[in-house]
Amino acid sequence: MTALASRPAPTAEAPGARRGVSHVLAHALVGVLAALGVAAVYYACVRTPLGQTIDTLVMRGADVQHPRVVQVLDRALNGTTLVSLVAVCLAAAAIGVVRRRADLAFAAAVLVLGANASTRLLKTYLARPELDGYPAPNSFPSGHTTAAASVAFALILVLPFAVRGTVALIGAAYVTIIAVATVWAEWHRPSDTVAALLVVLAWSALASTIVRARRVRITGVTARPNRLAMLLFTVIGAISSVAALLGLGAVALSERVVPDLVSGRFAFAAGTAAVTAAVAGTFAVWVRLAAGDQPSTPDSAPVPASAQSGPRTD
Repeated sequence: MTALASRPAPTAEAPGARRGVSHVLAHALVGVLAALGVAAVYYACVRTPLGQTIDTLVMRGADVQHPRVVQVLDRALNGTTLVSLVAVCLAAAAIGVVRRRADLAFAAAVLVLGANASTRLLKTYLARPELDGYPAPNSFPSGHTTAAASVAFALILVLPFAVRGTVALIGAAYVTIIAVATVWAEWHRPSDTVAALLVVLAWSALASTIVRARRVRITGVTARPNRLAMLLFTVIGAISSVAALLGLGAVALSERVVPDLVSGRFAFAAGTAAVTAAVAGTFAVWVRLAAGDQPSTPDSAPVPASAQSGPRTD
C-alpha cells in the first residue's frame, strides 16, 4: 500500500498523456485519409471513361435467379428505412446515456447525422459526365449503404467494449448484404457503395477524435480489439481484395483488349468481391479505432493513482 500511495499522480506531460495525444492525431489522420479516399474513388470511377465502364458493367451484370437469394436481397433493402435508422440512432444515444458516457452518445449522433447528410449533399451536387454511353443520374455515394454502415459504426462505438467484436461481425455481414443488394437492384454501382463506406469511416474517425480529445488527460491501458473479429476481417478482406483485383482486371482486359473475355455474372462477382473487401477493411479500421485507450478510472472522472484498482474491461 505504501508503494502504491507513493506513486506520483500522472501529469499532462506523462507518457499516458502523450500517448493520448498521439491517439487523437491518429484518429484525425484516418478521417482525412478516408475523405481523400472518397475523392479518389470519385475520380477513378466517375470521372474516367474506363472507370465508368467497368462500374456500369459490374452493376448490369447481376443476374440472380435463385428465389432465396432474391428474397434475402429484397428484405435487406426494404428493411433499411428512415424509421429503422432513427430507431437505432435513438437506441445508440440511450445506451450512451445509460453508460454515463454522454460523449459517446454525442459522437454517435455526429457520426450518423454527418455521414448521411454528407452522402445526400454529394449525391445532389457531384457531377456525373456521361462517358460510358449509359445515361443515368449521379448515384455517388450510396444512401442505403451509408445508412446501414453509420448505424453499425454508431452501435460499435456506444456498446460496452466486451461485445463490440460480435456487433462488428454482425454489422459487417448486414452492411455487405445491403451494399451488394443495391448493386444487384441496379440502384447503385460498386463505387457508390465503396464511397459510402469511406464517408462513414471519415465521420466515425472525426467522432472518435472528439471523444479522445476530451479524454486525452485520463490515463488508461491500451485495449486490444476483439481478436476473432480482426482475424476474420483480415482474412476475408485479403481474400476478397485479391479476387477483386484479378476479377476487375479481367473485366478491364475484356473491355479494352479481348472482347467477351468474361461474362456479366463474372463482372458482378468481381464487383461483389470489391465491395466485400471494402466492408472488411473499413470495419477492421473502425474496430481498431473504437478500441482506443480504455480508461483505468471510472467514466465520470479520473481519480488519484493511489485509488486505482485496475483497468476497466468495458
